[in-house]
Amino acid sequence: MAPIALTLCLISIASLLLSLSQLALLGKQGVQLPLHAEQILQRCNMLHAKPGPPSDFHQRTESDRFVEGTPATLIRNASIWTGDREITQGDILLDKGIIKFVGHASPGMFNNFKDLVTLDAGGSWVTPGIVDLHSHLGVDSAPALNGAGDTNSWKGPILPWLRSLDGLNTHDDAYRLSISGGVTTANVLPGSANAIGGQAFVIKLRPTAERSPSSMLLEPPYTLNGTHVDPTLPPRWRQMKHACGENPSRVYGNTRMDTFWAFRQAYDTARQIKEQQDAYCTRALAGEWENLGEFPDNLQWEALVDVLRGRVKVHTHCYEAVDLDDFVRLTNEFQFPIAAFHHAHETYLVPGTLKQAYGHTPAAALFATNARYKREAYRGSEFAPRILAENGIDVVMKSDHPVLNSRFLLYEAQQAYIYGLPAHLALAAVTSTSARIMGQDHRIGFVREGYDADLVVWDSHPLALGTTPQQVWIDGIPQLSEPAVASKPASFQQAPRTPNFDLEAAAAIKYDGLPPLTPKKAKDLVVLANISSMFVPDGMGGVMSVAEVGEGSVVALRKGVVRCCGAAAACADEFASEDAEWIDLEGGSIAPGLISYGSPLGLEEIQGESSTHDGTVFDPLTGSIPSILAGSELIKASDGLQFAGRDTLIAYRAGVTTGVTAPSSDGLIVGLSTAFSTGAAHRLEDGAVIQDVAALHVQIGHSNRGPSVSTQIAALRNMLLDAKSSTTFTEVAKGAIPLVVQVQNADIIASLIELKKEIRARTGTDIQLTVSGAAEAHLLAEELGEAGVGVILTPSRPFPDYWESKRILPGPPLTHESAITILLAHGVTVGIGTVEQWSARNTRFDVAWAALESFDRISKEQALALASVNLEKLLGVKPSGGLGDMVATRGGTVLDSEAKVVGIISARRGVVDLI
Repeated sequence: MAPIALTLCLISIASLLLSLSQLALLGKQGVQLPLHAEQILQRCNMLHAKPGPPSDFHQRTESDRFVEGTPATLIRNASIWTGDREITQGDILLDKGIIKFVGHASPGMFNNFKDLVTLDAGGSWVTPGIVDLHSHLGVDSAPALNGAGDTNSWKGPILPWLRSLDGLNTHDDAYRLSISGGVTTANVLPGSANAIGGQAFVIKLRPTAERSPSSMLLEPPYTLNGTHVDPTLPPRWRQMKHACGENPSRVYGNTRMDTFWAFRQAYDTARQIKEQQDAYCTRALAGEWENLGEFPDNLQWEALVDVLRGRVKVHTHCYEAVDLDDFVRLTNEFQFPIAAFHHAHETYLVPGTLKQAYGHTPAAALFATNARYKREAYRGSEFAPRILAENGIDVVMKSDHPVLNSRFLLYEAQQAYIYGLPAHLALAAVTSTSARIMGQDHRIGFVREGYDADLVVWDSHPLALGTTPQQVWIDGIPQLSEPAVASKPASFQQAPRTPNFDLEAAAAIKYDGLPPLTPKKAKDLVVLANISSMFVPDGMGGVMSVAEVGEGSVVALRKGVVRCCGAAAACADEFASEDAEWIDLEGGSIAPGLISYGSPLGLEEIQGESSTHDGTVFDPLTGSIPSILAGSELIKASDGLQFAGRDTLIAYRAGVTTGVTAPSSDGLIVGLSTAFSTGAAHRLEDGAVIQDVAALHVQIGHSNRGPSVSTQIAALRNMLLDAKSSTTFTEVAKGAIPLVVQVQNADIIASLIELKKEIRARTGTDIQLTVSGAAEAHLLAEELGEAGVGVILTPSRPFPDYWESKRILPGPPLTHESAITILLAHGVTVGIGTVEQWSARNTRFDVAWAALESFDRISKEQALALASVNLEKLLGVKPSGGLGDMVATRGGTVLDSEAKVVGIISARRGVVDLI
């Protein structure tokens, strides 16, 4: 028996014997021993026991999750990141669901293992499985269906008695996808509609023979299906979700004052029960049985009482300083610790407040760049992880799946690293730190002997952009059948260099989370020196590399126009006669400005604040059009443009120089998109509106509220074939401007292809048809290519959010092809888009990722085209020729995570903006 268990047992026995001897004395006075005295004493002895594993846990020879028949696996020649350090070229033995050996194995060391599976990693990186501290896998299921929406209860703001386990859907399509991204463990939290949403449960993602939610659990409470206490074992950690701020206020029509009074009431109730229990046990342990009665328990509140006993990891959805401060005061009033503040967008501004929390400083569980989607997230910063780490606060990167697809949780760590979080802390933020914060670091989050056999072998360094698992083990069981593994450049086997963002990080603090984003205007004459490559539109719808530009080249610019490029000597005449501004790109590059499409960029500042929106257009299929709009039913997005928004300027600073945005609509007719400069200060500035009208947009899909899909297509057919000669629909029918249809489902796309053929048969003209969204377009790649229909994949890495986007092509490692590669192979013009405006800044990484997982079938030039010239063609934006914007990057190309955007070259606007 383990020492801690033996000690607990002896304490229990001693207390019982003591009480019995006291009872013998009292018996003379007629005091009767309760029937369950022994159980009462055991329970009282355990009230103050803290959670944790038995002391001999790491002497175990078999995991409690071991599946009989799983062969042992030896991974040889691996570059190992253990959770806190690196071991180069080591070996790892997995057996009976645990890690049995880490180090350098001698020949024949494991000859006694029958049916040993040996994998030569060839120097590939091995890390612990990814641990997601904040997920809604299984309760906010994919695809989203009414019958499987179990994220939140709406029965009241205080619900500590609810359990996410009771709604865990084992048929969620996302388990397989998340495993393919290396995620092995997730903390499944209730949602944030309530101040106390309920109890969370940690699960392993692999399918089990039992096919039950309970079989997925990792160390659930011993009392999961009962109320008994095992006096020989310490309790296991429990998890609970809290939320403050806008969400519970919005759901219940409350203010922050209401929410925190609800918190205080709930904790006061729990405190009273705890005090009653403590008083009861004081008497029981003293042998004072007379009139003692029953143990004061309450099934509804017992979990919150356990919070006060320090036996629950409290995960609190909390964004801004007022809520953080409120909650820290709550912890001190009722004396309970917090495991982590989640989302925590302003924690980097108030690290001292976090350090005042009761017991210990909570961690901050963050997004990397997802911010500004509501007011309390408006001051979020990409530099928050590094700033918090510099203040000694634990940093966790989390997915909030499906808010972010947890398949790409490692990408959050990669971005945190790019913006300054040290490499070891970035990796720990999705492995060992997250395991420790949830109280499971005794068995997951590390590559150590005695730990669970949850490992990932990666095709490149885990902090390199686009890194993908070659294999994932959960409990020693490989999860990927015939994984598709792309070959990555040799340089990707090392952690990438990171740009210097010291000034930007300091400004984030100096300006209270809202640093100035307006770029500095350069002199009229600018010389970009030490350039290694230059990419420009080729004039035929593609992108090409400029042969004259190589190592050490220069580009001379006058008012944003290229006057000379090549060797410095060849361009000397351009800058010899006047004072030029020289900028050293340190081996950097120049590329076409990128285009963002798909989000309401330029029409919306804060998603959750309607007063910052352009608004929603009227839909003729679901409501009447006001008479004042007669003849002007098609709304122009250009009329509602908002310039100099934070997401817009952040995108500009990341190389996205053009936004193409359509009006916002809930119905069939969306309206006319516009192309605008993301760097312009206002509409009247030269070059601010690049093209007033780009394309006509509609959207077709399944809806619980709107008319049928067949009705929507019939309406579109009538508008195109029966259009009056002067209408925009006539221009579409003539092929003069593109028709862009937002659609996900392959069957609807097939009907649109047929509609295109029908219009040609009846009018003799070929419409310019583009489908966007297009999650299932890969199923019709050949037909789309033959019909000349273009595709904008939005987002570029698919997820089966809804039933009509269920049949995605996930790409490596699950499939050899991605939607992009298969569409390009069939001659389809492909572009990529984004769904939310905050992610426009990451367009450069999205196109780079597409190339990295293409098995070398997408060149740098083709990757750049996905978010530049291809989008121009698909969206009806006229090519800019020599007036097109360009992006200057230092330390690499715009596709490289090592590179930093340092300048925007705009001949159209006659400027070079310095970032």
